Amino acid sequence: MKALVLSGGAGTRLRPITHTSAKQLVPVANKPVLFYGLESIAAAGITEVGVVVGDTAAEIEEAVGDGSKFGLEITYIPQERPLGLAHAVLIARDFLGDDDFVMYLGDNFIVGGIASLVDEFRAHRPDAQILLTHVPDPRSFGVAELDPAGQVTGLEEKPEKPKSDLALVGVYLFTPVIHDAVRAIEPSWRGELEITHALQHLIDVRADVRSTVIEGYWKDTGNVTDMLEVNRTVLETVGHRIDGEVDEASELVGRVVVEEGARIVASRVVGPVVIGAGTQVSDSYIGPFTSVAENCRITDSELEFSIVLRDSLIQGVGRIESSLIGRHVEVTPTTGVPSAHRLVLGDHSKVQIRS
Repeated sequence: MKALVLSGGAGTRLRPITHTSAKQLVPVANKPVLFYGLESIAAAGITEVGVVVGDTAAEIEEAVGDGSKFGLEITYIPQERPLGLAHAVLIARDFLGDDDFVMYLGDNFIVGGIASLVDEFRAHRPDAQILLTHVPDPRSFGVAELDPAGQVTGLEEKPEKPKSDLALVGVYLFTPVIHDAVRAIEPSWRGELEITHALQHLIDVRADVRSTVIEGYWKDTGNVTDMLEVNRTVLETVGHRIDGEVDEASELVGRVVVEEGARIVASRVVGPVVIGAGTQVSDSYIGPFTSVAENCRITDSELEFSIVLRDSLIQGVGRIESSLIGRHVEVTPTTGVPSAHRLVLGDHSKVQIRS
């Protein structure tokens, strides 16, 4: 069995972060989201993985390499434009051959991994198996309709009037029959080859399409709110580990990870928190559910329920919360009068200011 991991896409909902970084590499608890998926695939006993890449291919390849650090063999499959999930299957035909495979969206996060799901698929081997979960607003997802016996009877992509609240989770399991289905469908109104259309084709020709409703935690980390929520969930599982330096004037409460080379000086850190290698926190408060990446400087500030990416400076700005701060960012107070805000913002930025 092989795996196909989708790591293309523009990541428009995470702009401006994704103007300069692949959305799959935004870190959760200081580890890229994509890495959690690759580790889940390896834990399921799958070693041959095709990674579909787009405009951010160079960054993905630099981060993942040949896959050996995950116990995987990686083959990169270029996709000129994000033309749909079914299109990714289409262009991966040579890599997949006639093997069964799991398709995993690289920006999705599933607590507990996929090993039991893969085992179930291997045991029963339906033509396709999809994962579903109940969501409050299914209009942003592929949506499944089930009959009273739980069989999949229909699928729609981002419907205006959903027929159920069951959204497709970004993990799919297929036998080679899916290749005929992706060749049989036409592009949707979005100009994409939709995997929901390919699955509907299988249903129409009476193939065996099964579903599993997962009750565990799943998130599509496509926006800032979900990124922060996933970060919170992962941080709840961390232990207490101090590999860096903590001076006597500092107080650490609860589960805090201080990586090697990091320094905590005259500060209070209340976990769960992860402080990356080479980062210095001084005269500051770091509150729960915060991850600070490597080589950052946080001085005379308060930070809580946030993600800070590497090489950033936060200095003398009071309290920051519920925020995603990118790489090489400087957050500092203004000086002089009159009181004013001085902003340099990228496209699609969102700023909340107390006037």
